[in-house]
Amino acid sequence: MKNIHSLMLPLVAVSMLLFPVISPAASLEPVDSAGVQVQRQEQNGITYLSGGIGEDEAKAIQQTTGYNLHMTFAIGTDNKYIPDVDVVIEKAQGQTVLTLNDAGPLVYVQLPAGKYTVIATRNGEVRRDVADIGNGAARNLVFHWNGES
Repeated sequence: MKNIHSLMLPLVAVSMLLFPVISPAASLEPVDSAGVQVQRQEQNGITYLSGGIGEDEAKAIQQTTGYNLHMTFAIGTDNKYIPDVDVVIEKAQGQTVLTLNDAGPLVYVQLPAGKYTVIATRNGEVRRDVADIGNGAARNLVFHWNGES
């Protein structure tokens, strides 16, 4: 029995080298909080986060909970994150609930249940999408612009 146990340790070590544990999604890795400047903000009673410049800041936002609308802003064929988007979120009746200037590249918002229109503008180019916010999983919207300017 002692010989079997003494063989198990080397076998386990070798199997870990041959079949490494697949790491979870990058957003679950530890974040260097020293370089992260993301802070919870509020406007008209709506709580939001805006940022994601740099890997640690992006991970910090992606690891947050409690936000039911997740927006990502990108440009070009390489989908480069961009931080200079103007965002307006309106209720279905056209009432503006949130206005952000130079937002992104990630914006997470906590909205009451309902249907919203999101208008994202960059260099005069407008992108629109509709988000139906309920009690379930967060709604993810990606806004993309062509070009590199």
